[in-house]
Amino acid sequence: MKLYCLQVLYKNGDGKVNPLSASHELSSFGYFQRSSVQEFMDFTSKIITERTMIASRASVKEQDYICHVYVRSDGLSGVVIGDHEYPKRVAHTLLNKILDTFETQVPNKSEWSKPNSGLKLPYLSEHLAKYQDPKQADAMTKIQSELDETKIILHNTIEALLERDEKLDALVDRSADLSVQSKAFYKTARKTNSCCVIL
Repeated sequence: MKLYCLQVLYKNGDGKVNPLSASHELSSFGYFQRSSVQEFMDFTSKIITERTMIASRASVKEQDYICHVYVRSDGLSGVVIGDHEYPKRVAHTLLNKILDTFETQVPNKSEWSKPNSGLKLPYLSEHLAKYQDPKQADAMTKIQSELDETKIILHNTIEALLERDEKLDALVDRSADLSVQSKAFYKTARKTNSCCVIL
């Protein structure tokens, strides 16, 4: 999972898009490719923002990448570009976060429509670095990951128990908690259907 680009843009009432600030993580590309890749990502961000309706979200596939865009009702827009494995929900959570932060740091809306404003916003780079691992940055993803790990551990424990069926048979034979009928039922069930284990 990887994020490559975060952008904040402004889409005015005429549909024209003004890029405001961006951060890129292009270390996985060759040194001489990086400027071209960055230009392509900036171009793509502008195009998908132009084509996305006001007050809507979209996720657009482009070759090996997926571009998530959110155009708010006031025209403030954000784009996240990542790979296909990056969770969509986390990408859209990140979009909300960067746009809300932008609005608090640049509350003067007349700044949004200035062409080539090129605002330097360090929080974009910080968020781009932090969200590289969605489990660490997003509480819901972290909780889901922990639940998945718990399910795997429980599943492995049950499999380990099923591998010891000879010992389980001996426990059933020696058990004082089981009646003669229960022991007989267990043995019959084991013979009849070897895939079922009665605990």
